[in-house]
Amino acid sequence: MTIHEFKSIIEFAVNNEVEAYEFYRDAALKVQDQHLKETFEELAEEELKHKKFLKDFLDSGADEIKVSEVIDYKLAETIDKPKLTVEMKFADAIGLAIKNEEEAMNMYKNLSNICLDEEQQKLFLGLMKMEQMHKTRLEDIYVNVAYNEVW
Repeated sequence: MTIHEFKSIIEFAVNNEVEAYEFYRDAALKVQDQHLKETFEELAEEELKHKKFLKDFLDSGADEIKVSEVIDYKLAETIDKPKLTVEMKFADAIGLAIKNEEEAMNMYKNLSNICLDEEQQKLFLGLMKMEQMHKTRLEDIYVNVAYNEVW
């Protein structure tokens, strides 16, 4: 993989983080529920941190994204992607965020599958794992909200 190809891949990932940031920022402006607004604002800030991580990674000269393994609960597969509305419920909003992260994760996985260059495959798999970490974090929140039990 050339340095130009490597930089292009990371810049592509940075742009995805910017799009995710803009989605969560805009969602925070649209919803009425204050708790949900704060959650979307936190998710937007998290995406900015991911963008910074990727830019720092690019500047570091490293050639592989190393992230710890996370469990994929596959909860996202059981959720239908809700539409963003001003009155949406908290669980639906988290479900929407989960589906967005799942889509990003799957995109990177598919890109790794079609790459012939082993270094590019590793890079896309690292990006996939990063998105999977986001999805797993959101799934933990979703389970506590959507499957709330009374003790």
